[in-house]
Amino acid sequence: MSTEPPPAAASRPPRGLVLAVAAVLVLLLGVTATVLLWPEHRPVALPPPAPSPTVSTPAPAPTPTPTPTKVLPYPFFPVGTCLDHPQLSKVITKSEARPCEGSHDAESVANVLLPEGLTSDSQIGRALREACAPAVDAAEKRQGGGGPFYGFPLGPYLAYYQQGMRDGTCTLAVSNKQGGTKLTGQLR
Repeated sequence: MSTEPPPAAASRPPRGLVLAVAAVLVLLLGVTATVLLWPEHRPVALPPPAPSPTVSTPAPAPTPTPTPTKVLPYPFFPVGTCLDHPQLSKVITKSEARPCEGSHDAESVANVLLPEGLTSDSQIGRALREACAPAVDAAEKRQGGGGPFYGFPLGPYLAYYQQGMRDGTCTLAVSNKQGGTKLTGQLR
């Protein structure tokens, strides 16, 4: 009898080497899985900017003089600006200033600053209507008839309000629906 291993067994690597290679492969697979499945570090969202320090009043009065143009991500118009709005005009998709001598939906009669502490779009809408009511009523009375007139306040959605944007525009229109009657001149 011969003590030599069969020819097939002689071509195989030693058992210890096979186990070492298998252990290294398992270790590499584990490291790769850990790297790929490890949760990413997500940056923490920055808090919204602090609102500018102003004296808070329950219902801010409209500005008596034209307000300089502000760059806001929602419709805002200085007092005396004539405009078209998509809720009143079928042919536009965003609010646009228009010449007062031509046909237009509304005219800005006041700018207001919303109070702090509002927590929903419906509260913002209510606060805008309340803040605009005195200016809209006064502008309607100056017209001396020819109505009906409709107050149409413009202001921020909750997402913008929460970022500290509080400016609103009070407008007066002669329609409250798309395709309705248009103004054809500047209000008195």
